[in-house]
Amino acid sequence: MNAPDYLLNVWKRFDGFPMETLTKVWAKKQRSVSQMREDQIHYGITGNCFDLSIWLLNEFKEEGIKAYPIGHHLHSKHAHAAIIAEDERGRRFLCDLGDQWLKPILIDVKDQEYTNEMLGVFFPAADIRVSQVENNLQIEYFRPSGKVSRQIYDASRVEESSFCSAAEYSQQTIHPIPLLECRCPYKNEIAHWEFYGWKSFLSTTEGLIDDPDLHSVQEWTARINKKTGFNTVFLNKVLEIYKNKIFD
Repeated sequence: MNAPDYLLNVWKRFDGFPMETLTKVWAKKQRSVSQMREDQIHYGITGNCFDLSIWLLNEFKEEGIKAYPIGHHLHSKHAHAAIIAEDERGRRFLCDLGDQWLKPILIDVKDQEYTNEMLGVFFPAADIRVSQVENNLQIEYFRPSGKVSRQIYDASRVEESSFCSAAEYSQQTIHPIPLLECRCPYKNEIAHWEFYGWKSFLSTTEGLIDDPDLHSVQEWTARINKKTGFNTVFLNKVLEIYKNKIFD
């Protein structure tokens, strides 16, 4: 179910990249890959699922790897974006930086290396199982608490012009609650840290670990900076916008 090394080598360039919606209120439009690279160098910032997918797609193309965008609920507030990359044998791998997967996974259920067993090491703090439901891809997530959740992907190609249009729509659709997710080391695993609703917590194979409550933008700026390395001036500015709900 693992991707070949040449595909993984591209994916690993994004290992330290969180998924976040903070940049939406700062950039106010869909950024080019060159702009995203520059912003990451200067401010440490990354972007939402569309930003990360567009950037990853560009990296695959530069390495000569066949890849294309996918998504669901495009042009809506529930949109999600990811990438499918193909190896030299034409096998397809789901590459989802927006949900902070640890690595790509094989989705061709007829391939001899496919298994419908529960698998670890692909997703933080959960085992996963890949299956096909009608013409769609289903991912099941098995949490340490016993909770099971499911996500359905339409793995068919989205034309890049339509994908870019959906990305721009997403950039203009500001949810009033900021979100940031990142992968971070915890003991002997890579866990998942999330900031949402002015609370934060760590998802691990031991269960959820809640962070102490904070009460000011300055405190949140310090905590998020420690987790991500994002520029503190940037963080303070965008968090003030979200706190005061000034979305012009």
